[in-house]
Amino acid sequence: ATLETKLFAPCERFLTIPGSLCCITIKMLAAKSLVSRVAGRAIVQTGQRRSVQTVPRANSEAEMQKEVVAQLRARIALQKEIESGNHSHAEELNEMWKWVKISIMVAAPVCVLTVAKDIVLGEHAHRKEGPLPDYMNIRNKPFPWECEDCALFDQKCWDKCRAEKAA
Repeated sequence: ATLETKLFAPCERFLTIPGSLCCITIKMLAAKSLVSRVAGRAIVQTGQRRSVQTVPRANSEAEMQKEVVAQLRARIALQKEIESGNHSHAEELNEMWKWVKISIMVAAPVCVLTVAKDIVLGEHAHRKEGPLPDYMNIRNKPFPWECEDCALFDQKCWDKCRAEKAA
């Protein structure tokens, strides 16, 4: 029994009605299943995904090769034009200042809106000061420094520990 036979068997009487919900649903499920299997196989077979692909037109092999060669020549010509340096220093400066202005026009409003948000909404809540509850202060082994119970940057704990050791 094929996949289509298995899927279409429960709704055989509705399949003759072209617009029936069962017919449409079953066909969509079958198509989705088929597409996912084909896509899964393609990913497994290629081993890697490419971010950009150029698909040749479905013509003869000679025409496809000509198209690929034309694309490569166009890419090489563009790269040579970029590397040739046929543009002046003034053009480069104009381009640079254009992007500086664009950056400022984008960054300035973002900074102003961020400061306004911080002023309006106020400061967010922090953890309450004081010792941690017992369930948050569990240690499997002591810290590897002289005050085993103090966190590395807890200066109050370090001062207290050193005062106890000095006494």
